[in-house]
Amino acid sequence: MTSTEVDKPPVLARLVIGAAGQGNRWLLLALAAIFVFAGMALIVLARPAQTDVWLTFAIWLLCAVAANAILQRFLPGHDPLLLALPILLSGWGLVAIERLAPSFADRQALWLIISALAMLGTACFPHPLRWLRRYRYSLLAATLLLLLTTIALGRNPSGFEFAPRLWLSFGAFYVQPSELMKVILVAFMATYLAEQSASRRARQSGPGGELAAAPRLLGPMLLMWLLSMVILVWQRDLGTAMLFFIVFIVLLYLASDDWRIIAGGVALVLIAGLVAYQLFDVVQLRVDIWLNPWLEADGRAYQIVQSLMAFGAGGIFGSGVAQGFPGYIPVVHSDFVFAAIAEEWGLLGVVGILSCLGVLAWRGLVIAVTHPGAAFHKLLASAITLTLLTQALMIMAGVLKLLPLTGVTLPFVSYGGSSLLACHVMTGLLLRLSAGAR
Repeated sequence: MTSTEVDKPPVLARLVIGAAGQGNRWLLLALAAIFVFAGMALIVLARPAQTDVWLTFAIWLLCAVAANAILQRFLPGHDPLLLALPILLSGWGLVAIERLAPSFADRQALWLIISALAMLGTACFPHPLRWLRRYRYSLLAATLLLLLTTIALGRNPSGFEFAPRLWLSFGAFYVQPSELMKVILVAFMATYLAEQSASRRARQSGPGGELAAAPRLLGPMLLMWLLSMVILVWQRDLGTAMLFFIVFIVLLYLASDDWRIIAGGVALVLIAGLVAYQLFDVVQLRVDIWLNPWLEADGRAYQIVQSLMAFGAGGIFGSGVAQGFPGYIPVVHSDFVFAAIAEEWGLLGVVGILSCLGVLAWRGLVIAVTHPGAAFHKLLASAITLTLLTQALMIMAGVLKLLPLTGVTLPFVSYGGSSLLACHVMTGLLLRLSAGAR
């Protein structure tokens, strides 16, 4: 018997290993389904008249089963956790929306169908990564055009006169272009920095000081900073502006390995924050209520104060699904859904959300480290992971008053069709990359 035959597992063993892998995928799905079913059942027990929750659950289950089956068929080497965790978080978000704002649950379920289809298309399409690299300038120009259109024709679904107009209306549907821009922007940044990293290695063997000092690399950093400022000035979208810039700075550091990138980025953020505080009332409001919300607990700081009270009322085990009072928090189903989960699911629910997001980030970073492909694949996996993780940390820290509130959504959980779609498309790219890494 040759050494190759010794090292190669028997056919029966390979079949058992493959069956075990498939079984684990379905086991993860079954555990997620039990969890979401239990949440929906508790809502029905608390509110017997609210029976349409089962339609929402059926839509979620159909999306989960179809996604699992299709990915096993067309992308068998994918990381199962990268599918199971977004499915679980999306189901948890539907439970929270059914509890907090039942009138929005049907719309979120419809967006889940669209998002699942987009995720499967991104993961199973033959050449999505090649298209992102080849047409990166065209895609970026199209998203910037949408952003400019939003500045001119944007609307706000709430109808408030002074609310930021960040959405484009298509009948009963509202699309937020800045959410879709995340996908294109992370791909553009990964492509550009991969090319610059290859150019640096061709010019020198040092740690990257020349790359950091080169105008061709500092120029895009300043351009991203100016783009963030345009978004902040014209749309008052502080969260998206900060998210774009933070992710870009970290990616720039990963590509150059120069600490001056981080120092310069922090300095630019502080300068922009000071200028924005002096010029814009909304920034002043968020900073003031972050420093001391108790002075205006029944006024401008009412939302953040109620959020802190929700965390305090939740304790370790929570008050129970549909047993608390998170409805006192304005816009609780969107920006403050994390506070609602903390009140009714308690510290266990908070740890559960953090664990799911942490494992998702871990798997994404593992892909970035182990992928055998070009630098573009590694940087794209890093960019997607950083975007999802930074967005989650920004909103969770905001509702806990650890940072000024930014108004971004909690990935996969908060209400918002555009955010759900963008998160699932990025998940599809990670699934595609995971198949190559494994």
